Amino acid sequence: MNTNIIMALVGLFLLTAFTNVLATLKTILMSKNIMNPVYLLVFVDAMIFTTIMSKVTSSDGLPFAIAYALGRTTGVYIGGKIENKLALGILEVDLFLNDKDKVKDISRKLRETGYTVNIFTVGGNNEEKRYQIEVVIKRNELKILEEIIEDFGVIRPTLTVKTLNGVNGKITSSRLKEA
Repeated sequence: MNTNIIMALVGLFLLTAFTNVLATLKTILMSKNIMNPVYLLVFVDAMIFTTIMSKVTSSDGLPFAIAYALGRTTGVYIGGKIENKLALGILEVDLFLNDKDKVKDISRKLRETGYTVNIFTVGGNNEEKRYQIEVVIKRNELKILEEIIEDFGVIRPTLTVKTLNGVNGKITSSRLKEA
């Protein structure tokens, strides 16, 4: 293989990875109904895709197909990592505890931090009384919630985490001040 072919394969790999990062971000933004950046992403992706496809289909040999496939795989991996860093969205987290005093303390701290918190009495295992703390948070603040819970000595609690499409009313989904 000569230098030109190697450079073409590397370029194909990098461009394909980049377009798959764009495609992953496009999917994430669409699922969160954030549409304005999606139009630009689709346009750029389509332009690069047509260029890549013309190169892959006009080339001879398996190396171009492999570079394309590896680029797609790498792009999806990188896109997933970016999505985890962005952590877009809103969550409803339910924490279940038996200790009423810890429930009060954790709820107070969450409210002081700026979150909207609801507390319920629920029936646990064998209908024993348990307490549920319900808090709505931004997805990228889940670690903050976990740290607050750990600060009160609660390790590996029972949590349910649900993705919400949105919230209405007087619900605060973001902290107002540092924890």
